[in-house]
Amino acid sequence: MDRISFGTDGWRATLDTFTDRRVRIVGQAVADTLAESEPDGSERPVIVGYDARPTSEGFAESLAAVLAGNGFDVLLPERDCPTPLVAYGIVERDAAGAMMVTASHNPPEYNGVKFIPDDGAPALPEVTERIEANLREPTLDAAGTADEGEVRRVDLRTPHAEHAHDLVADGGALDLSGLTVAYDAMHGSGRGVTDALLESAGAQVERLRCERDPEFGGGSPEPSAENLTALAERVVEGDADLGIANDGDADRLAIVTPERGHLDENLFFAATYDRLLEGDSGPAIRTVSTTFLIDRIAEAHGEEVFETAVGFKWVAQAMGEHDALIGGEESGGFSVRGHVREKDGVLMALLAAAAESEESYDDRVDRLEAEHGRIVADKVSVDCPDSEKARVIDDLADHIPDEVAGEAVADVVTVDGFKLLLADGSWLLVRPSGTEPKMRVYAESGSEKNTKAILADGHELVEPLV
Repeated sequence: MDRISFGTDGWRATLDTFTDRRVRIVGQAVADTLAESEPDGSERPVIVGYDARPTSEGFAESLAAVLAGNGFDVLLPERDCPTPLVAYGIVERDAAGAMMVTASHNPPEYNGVKFIPDDGAPALPEVTERIEANLREPTLDAAGTADEGEVRRVDLRTPHAEHAHDLVADGGALDLSGLTVAYDAMHGSGRGVTDALLESAGAQVERLRCERDPEFGGGSPEPSAENLTALAERVVEGDADLGIANDGDADRLAIVTPERGHLDENLFFAATYDRLLEGDSGPAIRTVSTTFLIDRIAEAHGEEVFETAVGFKWVAQAMGEHDALIGGEESGGFSVRGHVREKDGVLMALLAAAAESEESYDDRVDRLEAEHGRIVADKVSVDCPDSEKARVIDDLADHIPDEVAGEAVADVVTVDGFKLLLADGSWLLVRPSGTEPKMRVYAESGSEKNTKAILADGHELVEPLV
């Protein structure tokens, strides 16, 4: 049976190994870890959230039972809910932390669970390593005893919605009554949450896949371009001003525009940062796989950019260290100053709609590319067993080329894997995936042709080493 291991964003596995017994083991480990760090014992509650998968609510109830058996009061949401609502609920309710049952964008045969500490930001390795070290069978059966915690259902949506509205309005009025948004929940937990938030601000919302379907329509709730063709058709051929989609647990989002269709998340990040800088100041945090266009925009405004390894936990850590205005990653996860440092596809949907109402994303991206140059980013994957990833990276250190796609390698960055900075400002990144048995190869340049050439050289560099 696969070992319980917290990777980039919690423990995920197929349902043949993600069993109720093993979930309870994780619950006991979290209870023990919280007991070690809570000086006042179990006085603060623990939130246990869950996504729309058919098994998630049952697993959440099992976690709640274990935590209550260890003396913790437990707060369960009224229904399946987005991960960011759980993260915000921790801070809003002064909870000791939260557990979230979700496999995010993975297909329906998966499930997962992660722990979120009391600051609402993703758990860092020192926390998840402690949880892994504490893994054991639950031994407490506190049912009916005075020490048993209380389990109750609470509303996590309303406080988050009010906070999101206030944060985006920024002391002013937020009126989206002239905006039509097509929203695709992908049958996930954003349904009835993101669309309701947009409507509450006055937007007219056209809904797609906003019914609960535990099988996600037979696919994965991943808001990639190929999975959003219906949304793109609605926006490009219809009368919607903007298309917005969330992944399965609504911590990420994708944008569709009338002129571009699916908007590359790098361009969304850049355009959103540019919009925020119109009324505020501050650095941006981006991962090593995210566009240099962020850097060009920051430089034009006299701001800094800080680069992190891939994984929102590193973005969140850097946001706290540098009081960042925005932090994000090319996979569609973002957060902003004034919010919990966890990626939030619900909040960002409202922020995107507000930005669109002022200047369309198509116009803003056109302007930014005219000023800073065009960027084309892409990535490919190479199959690689998890057990071989470290060796491949070690071997790659001895195979760094002098040039890629005809451009000299000017520098090598080793924040996460190997990022080769080329003389013309383009780059190639090779790193191990944190969620799949693959090596990731990323590239960015000023044209499709050059990006494809860089990716081809990157693939040719990695494949013989796997």
